[in-house]
Amino acid sequence: MIRKYVYGNPIPTPAVVQNIEAEEDSVQYLTELEMNGKIILNYSMENDDIVYGLGEANRGLNKRGGLYRSFCSDEPNQTEDKQSLYGAHNFIVITGMISVGFFVDCASEVTFDIGYTSSNILNITPGCGDFTIYVIEGRSAYDIVKQFRKLIGRSYIAPKWAFGYQQSRWSYANEDEVREVVKKHRQNGVPLDAVYLDIDYMDGYKDFTVSEERFPAFPEFVKEMREQGIHLVPIIDAGVKIEDGYPIYEEGRQYQLFCKRADGSDFVAGVWPGKTHFPDFMNSNARMWFGSKYKTFIDIGIEGFWNDMNEPAMFFTPEGVAEAKQYLDNFDFNTNEPWKFFELKDKLTGLSNRMKDYESFFHNMDGRIVRHDSVHNLYGANMTRAAGEAFEQIAPDKRFLLFSRSSYIGSHRWGGVWTGDNQSWWSHLLLNIKMMPSLNMCGFLYTGADLGGFGCNCTRDLLMRWLGFGIFTPLMRNHAALGTRKQECYSFGDTEDFRSIISIRYSLIPYLYSEYMKACLNDDMMFKPLSFVYPSDNFARTVEDQLVVGESIMIAPIYEQNAVGRYVYLPEDMLLVVFKSSSVRRYQIMKKGMHYIQAAVNEVPLFVLKNKLLPLCRTAQSTDALDTSMFEIIAFTDDNIEYMMYEDDGISKNYDDPAHYVPFAIKDMDGVFGAVSPKKIVKLALF
Repeated sequence: MIRKYVYGNPIPTPAVVQNIEAEEDSVQYLTELEMNGKIILNYSMENDDIVYGLGEANRGLNKRGGLYRSFCSDEPNQTEDKQSLYGAHNFIVITGMISVGFFVDCASEVTFDIGYTSSNILNITPGCGDFTIYVIEGRSAYDIVKQFRKLIGRSYIAPKWAFGYQQSRWSYANEDEVREVVKKHRQNGVPLDAVYLDIDYMDGYKDFTVSEERFPAFPEFVKEMREQGIHLVPIIDAGVKIEDGYPIYEEGRQYQLFCKRADGSDFVAGVWPGKTHFPDFMNSNARMWFGSKYKTFIDIGIEGFWNDMNEPAMFFTPEGVAEAKQYLDNFDFNTNEPWKFFELKDKLTGLSNRMKDYESFFHNMDGRIVRHDSVHNLYGANMTRAAGEAFEQIAPDKRFLLFSRSSYIGSHRWGGVWTGDNQSWWSHLLLNIKMMPSLNMCGFLYTGADLGGFGCNCTRDLLMRWLGFGIFTPLMRNHAALGTRKQECYSFGDTEDFRSIISIRYSLIPYLYSEYMKACLNDDMMFKPLSFVYPSDNFARTVEDQLVVGESIMIAPIYEQNAVGRYVYLPEDMLLVVFKSSSVRRYQIMKKGMHYIQAAVNEVPLFVLKNKLLPLCRTAQSTDALDTSMFEIIAFTDDNIEYMMYEDDGISKNYDDPAHYVPFAIKDMDGVFGAVSPKKIVKLALF
């Protein structure tokens, strides 16, 4: 049951696809309060209520005890005190004696005080009086999530090659550096499907340009990489450089497609190219115009993009610099008030992403003029929309890789997300684990983090453990920042262990891709908390670092430095499989309850659920080379079981063809288990 309540005159968002009539009564379950001119929606929680949701947000799976500010923010230091990250995903589910979900569809800031001020009080505070709230009743938290997923529409579907291992760095500066990356992966037998081009591939950081000095024959280079099974994935930033003669700038200015100041002039901010304008992605004409520019790269064989800096991120504005300069000119360096120096520091370091600047420019929403802060959370989402809608026009029958840093619920239909500029911290590996189900709840299924961490210097053991989790995430990308140590697998000496871990990913791709596709097509989750799968198990409700991935496996990643294993809770009997490589593994049947499992830093544990089946294919150096004509099957069963594998060509869009579903079955034939399948099974590991 979904009920809709409208406050004021909300700005339209792309979040919801179902048409639901608004209720006239007061909002169910919530008490409406008012404080300082703002509406507060209040809910009294029971002591044992769990609160799930908020997608890309800090802290744990259970969001109780935290204060969360939904305002897309360029925030790489994702420490626990940070209230905003790159996405704005205003969906929560409260579950205990009853289960109820709330989705606040609001383009501006929304604050969720989930027992932060008062332990049993939830306060939802939209930043303005114009918003829509959906109240969802259900039998369980999982039931509410599935209702919500239908409300917001089918998730973006990535091409199959995008499930391969991907390597990135800010930046591989020229063709030879990219060639070296590919060469060393291939020489060391480390599988690889994509290499990313960060901002330095551009000519002067200008979108849809390529430096002739660094990449003098780019179309030929794209072809050369594809012949080696490698996709090049260029970055596209939100800001357009102000430069006479640059076609994108000239067109945007001519057709009035940039965001405006109050006086009607084009808004200016400093980003990577220097002074830039921001395309007005709230405007349909601007979206169509900017989206059409991706064809420049598509025409030469590019099949994937990542959109960045689209919160939008600003290093400074001319107005902010002028204010800081005036403050500095008037500052009394002989002051006897030492706290003034902290004020000075804040003034000079606070030039980026100022709220004052977000309040100083405007959008033309197809005739409706709105100030940016009132639609801030939609900006990056509409950049994703611009690209996604353009792809449907440029190549309507083909899938492209597309993911974004900034996002809002609704943009999940056009692209995925990565979790932004994280750090090489063990805590961020754990955050990555806990974030996956929350993102799935909000429709973002093609997602992952920068494996190994973007900022700081990664260590060998951290990268290996992170890869040990990353082999399960749809986006599996190693990405590191300028100035950090090299983070490619071969940069840590002997590559055997890295090769083995990544080879496991490739043997799992048919299963992971199948479970991803079924989750997309059925408005479901690929990563689930234990409590969603075992709702009657009270202890499972407390477990946040184990996840059920698809229908057949549970994972319990190791995320602590120097750990040789970890404690794991099993809600039922399961089969432990510890992978040393794609072909070397050990097995142990484990009973329901608490166990300590051991897995060395070069091993990956997973659990096969009772009466479920895990298909594995032979590993390969790229997804193109995977042989899915034969499988090894691992099953833990005392009954007849069947697994439906989804398999298509991985690039076209005829998703709903029944022929894509391939059955695997294990049946009891006169007391002897046997495998029955149209696929060739080369080995059956039955327990």
